[in-house]
Amino acid sequence: MKITILAPKSEFSSEQQKKLMSLGEVVYTASRKEYDMKELLELVKNTDVFASDPDNVGGFEKAKPRLTQLLETLPNVKGVALATTSFGWIDLEYCKKRNIPVANIPGYSREAVAEHTLGLLLSLAKRILVTDRRTQKGKYEIGMGFELAGKTLGIIGIGNIGSRVAELAQGIGMNVIAYNKSPKVVEGVKMVSLDEVLKQSDAIAIHTTHLVENDGMIGKDELAKMKNGVIVVNTANREIINEKDMADVIKSGKVYGYAYEAENLETGPLVGLENAVGIKGFGWFTKEALERLMEIWVGNIVAIAEGKPINVVNK
Repeated sequence: MKITILAPKSEFSSEQQKKLMSLGEVVYTASRKEYDMKELLELVKNTDVFASDPDNVGGFEKAKPRLTQLLETLPNVKGVALATTSFGWIDLEYCKKRNIPVANIPGYSREAVAEHTLGLLLSLAKRILVTDRRTQKGKYEIGMGFELAGKTLGIIGIGNIGSRVAELAQGIGMNVIAYNKSPKVVEGVKMVSLDEVLKQSDAIAIHTTHLVENDGMIGKDELAKMKNGVIVVNTANREIINEKDMADVIKSGKVYGYAYEAENLETGPLVGLENAVGIKGFGWFTKEALERLMEIWVGNIVAIAEGKPINVVNK
């Protein structure tokens, strides 16, 4: 059996490496650089179990067609083990048609991303990042922020991470409301419609599932329903929000601040806007989260190799 892992061997513990070697031939990539397709096709040739991190295939925004192209050359692949909780970067329908189970890594970054989200909410409310930007340019100017205690946080998508954000927000004195496509019961959280989240919230945190059907969920009409001076943090997927419409409401002052994660931060309507904070996605990047990730990832690889896949997202 051949197992191909698009991640460096050095990131796995010696115990994890031994566990994987016991299954058969294991091929790793030499680094986290973006590989060209010719290199990738050679690496994955005759693969039985395919484990992929987004980096080697160009990141979340480039990965989907490249992974499909690789899978098309693997007639006997038993399954795909993703190195992320997010699974929007692989074509689930294609894999389902071919009966290829796709496993993700649920829960590993719950605490890391929830704390990261709270940090961004605080930074926007207190104008920490905007003030730092001005200071770095030698143009310090005091900016009035606002306190989150007593304000309403609206969470869009209250799953594993969203529910932890709700707990942390309540811990600093916020009232929490939430919208979720499927029914949810979360302690201390009032479940409402999407419209009510948009209308009632002083701050909004987006934690929807990374699926194509969620793209464009927040556009001109939805932004118009938000309170004046709202702050928005999107650590889910930049495609959820229409960025041209968001740029317009930031310029008008309706939105006080917007923080988002993306691979490409050099182009688009939000570039250059002081109150639009774009960063590469790194909320998950903590020592504790990575340890959990690797354990779950190896477990998923082993389960696929043994014909008993777990954490499957395309059943």
